[in-house]
Formats: sequence, structure tokens, C-alpha cells
Amino acid sequence: MALPKRSDTFSSPALICFAPDDCRPPASVAAWLDRLGGDSITINSEGELMSFALRSRPGVVIFDARTAAPESLSALKRLKADSYTAVVPCAFMSDDGADAMAAGFDAGADEVITKSTPDESVVPRLDAMIRRSERDLSVHPSTRLAGAAAIELEIGKRLGTGEAFAVCYADLDHFKEFNDRYSYNHGDRVIRILAKLLHDVVKGLCGERGFIGHIGGDDFIFIIPYNMIPEVCGEIIATFDILAPYQYSEQDRKAGYFFGKDRRGHLDRVPLMTLSIGVVTNLKRNLTSAALVSQLATEMKTYAKSLPGSVYTVDRRNDDRITPPEQRPVIGATLLTESQ
Repeated sequence: MALPKRSDTFSSPALICFAPDDCRPPASVAAWLDRLGGDSITINSEGELMSFALRSRPGVVIFDARTAAPESLSALKRLKADSYTAVVPCAFMSDDGADAMAAGFDAGADEVITKSTPDESVVPRLDAMIRRSERDLSVHPSTRLAGAAAIELEIGKRLGTGEAFAVCYADLDHFKEFNDRYSYNHGDRVIRILAKLLHDVVKGLCGERGFIGHIGGDDFIFIIPYNMIPEVCGEIIATFDILAPYQYSEQDRKAGYFFGKDRRGHLDRVPLMTLSIGVVTNLKRNLTSAALVSQLATEMKTYAKSLPGSVYTVDRRNDDRITPPEQRPVIGATLLTESQ
């Protein structure tokens, strides 16, 4: 077969049926592929499959092992062994029997359909496979917190409720310099500590009304009810300021700084890590989209990072009059707040 060009499949990932013997898939599977939409392509060689998948990652691959099990198992293992193509949801059609089913799962299949699987069960199982795949891709791999797509969906959901809420953008200060001095491994540990702290505080104080997401690196988003801002942000900052110094060597911890190079390569004193949180709410502004919320939260985070120490800042501007953002100063580990 002639493989389509990348531009042919870029906007709509191809749906591949890997069939070494060119057998057509069962009617229930064929109907499911048609319902998904996109180009359905039959490939019958392992090399051809990998060439296509590495060039333009497919949306799903169905491996037909009913009559060519060794070839299908080998191709499935190879597809799942590459980090780029391993995320592709793969269903394995096999003969009946526990051994055949186990072989499919051992090779990396996300779902196994046998000859005796009832037709009415095939589509629900394949649909569940796609849902699991989408869920796995929506979380950050190192922290298992919701990723960018899930954050956008959650903001859109909050906008639709009309309830007062706050989107809080948390970012570490002096994290790059810490990474440069202590290595990526130590930096990754700090990210996991911060993720656990945000999760425990937000869920501990807000329960199901709280949401935590990981944009990437040291950037996090958490969404909470408006009236919980002082309590949640204050607890997060106070706890972080207790934990952060213990990520350094005793010498650096006692000094309160270390000598490192800034982004321009100049040697200077680098303070211990602090945490900046920018907060935007819908109390005084008509927030119309997740993109606008993201823009405002980024502005507030940037402003918070310009202030010394761990701090959170709340956007008090409204749609009619733009006023300077409000700083919430920190004295030691205690956050000063005003009555709402």
C-alpha cells in the first residue's frame, strides 16, 4: 500500500488495522472504526507499521492475530517499546483461550478481543480503551496531576457554574539555579514535594471543590472557592517555607543562599527557593474563556515573582477600571490578610 503523506493525517490521526494476512476485521470492529471517523488503513508488515507510526502517530491500532499471532505479537511489542508510539491505544484480536489473551496483554495490548467475545461487548470495551488512553494522556507523567487539557476543561466548567472561584498559578522562584547546583534528580524531587503539598492542602481544605493541575516543570494551577483564598494560599506558603530549606545541603541552608550563575552567566548569591502564587477570580471580572483566565493568572504570577519571599497576589481589577494588583505580604511564615 502507498502510505499517506504526513499532511494527509496530521489533523485527523489515522486508524490502523494491522493484518499480516490481509483479513478484514469483524463487522463489529469495522463499524466501530467507521464511527471514530478518520482514515482507516490496513498495514500488513511490521516495518511498514513502524515507519508510518513514527512519522505520523496513529489514533488507534487494531492488531488482527486471529490467524497470524506471531507477526502481530512482534509488531505490537515493537510499537509499545518506542516512547513516541507507546501511547497509541492498541487492541489485540486473538484466538480463544487464556494463553492467547495473556500473550496479547503481555505484549502491551490495551484491550484484547477474542473470537468468543460477544458482539455486544466489543464496542463498549473498545470505547473504554479509548477513554483510558485519553485519561492517561491528560495527566502529568511525574506527578499524576491533571495536565494542561484537563486544566482548561476544569476552568471552562467553573465558568459555566457562575459560582465565585479563584484560579491560582503557583511557580517556584530560583528553581533553575537549584537544578543547576543540585542536579535534575533533586529538582524532580522538589517538584513532587510541591505537587504533594498542593494536593494535600487543596483537597484537605476544599475537598471536591478543589482542583489541582500541573502545567509542566515548576508551574502548577489550583482552583478553589473564592472565600478559601487566604486559608489555602496561606497554608501552602507557610508549609513550603518550612520544607524548602531542607532540600539544600546543611551549609547552604545555614547560609540562606549559595553562589551560582544567573541566566546571563554572572556569578551571584542565589537565595533559597520561595513560592509565588498569582490569583485571579471572577468576583469583579467577567471571565469569558479559559484563555483569558490563563492570561490574567500569568500576569499575577509574574507580578508575584517580582516581590521578595514567598507571597501570593490577588487580582482586584475589574472590567471597568484597571488598578494595580494587590500584594499579600508575608511576615515570616504568616500571611497578612484583610477582611473580605
